[in-house]
This record gives sequence, C-alpha cells and structure tokens, in this order.
Amino acid sequence: MSSVDTIEFYGANKAYGFFSNFYNAPIYIEGVRYDTTEHYFQAMKFPQEPDYQRAIATADGPGKAAKLGRSRAHKLRSDWEEIKDEVMTTAVRAKFTSHEDLRKQMLQTGNAKLVEASPTDAYWGVGADNNGKNMLGIVLMRVRDELAAAQQD
Repeated sequence: MSSVDTIEFYGANKAYGFFSNFYNAPIYIEGVRYDTTEHYFQAMKFPQEPDYQRAIATADGPGKAAKLGRSRAHKLRSDWEEIKDEVMTTAVRAKFTSHEDLRKQMLQTGNAKLVEASPTDAYWGVGADNNGKNMLGIVLMRVRDELAAAQQD
C-alpha cells in the first residue's frame, strides 16, 4: 500500500472508509464518549450550551450529529473558525490512538497523500472541482506522521 501515491476516501462504507468522520469508532475525550469523530467535532461547536452538546454527542448516528451541529438555531462559539482544525486534530488523534486496528491500517498507507473526495466540501475535502483545501486529509496525514514517529521511538 505504501507505493500508492494518493488514497481517496469518502463515506464510511467505501474503500478506506475508516478515514471518514462518519466511521463508527467510538472515542473518549475528557471522559465523554462520542460514537464517531463527527459527533465530537460537531459537539465542540457549542461549549456554552452543555445540554445541546450532550444532544449532539448522543445523537443517533453521525448524520444526525452533523445536522444538529450545522443548525444555526444555536449560537456557534465565537472562536470556531480559529480552533476547528485543532478540534478535528484532537478527534482524529483520539480515534487512531484508541483503535489499534485502525492505527495499523492508517500506518500501512505509508506516505500516500490522503484525500477526502467530498464533492460538496471544499474545506475538509476537495470539493466538486478537486481544488478544495482537503484539510481532513491534511489532519490525517499529520496524525499518521505523529504515530509513525512514535512507533519508531
């Protein structure tokens, strides 16, 4: 696998779906369980509303968590744009340090470029025109580098 130049993923049930935030791999952060990294990411948008955070954290599926997190009926934290990449990094790191099988699969990708092939998200993915930022792919590659370095020690 390490000879692959680019690995595209999109959707939890497709090839390399374990990279998706919708992939069912529970994480625990600060004693709270989140069924997916999507649950955690969306819940972190509303620290000023603990009841709403809890509703997102316990939502029935990542799609529901995402829908709740995108609702503007609740006020998004004012610093969200500044911290969202770090929130995603925290979620991804928790996922791949908590699940040995996923960590092994991630490390088996070697130095391949990881690309979220989302046709609708040009920030976390590449968007419809393939010119998006691919920030989820970048976060995944950074965490992969961290894990590979830790494995060497």
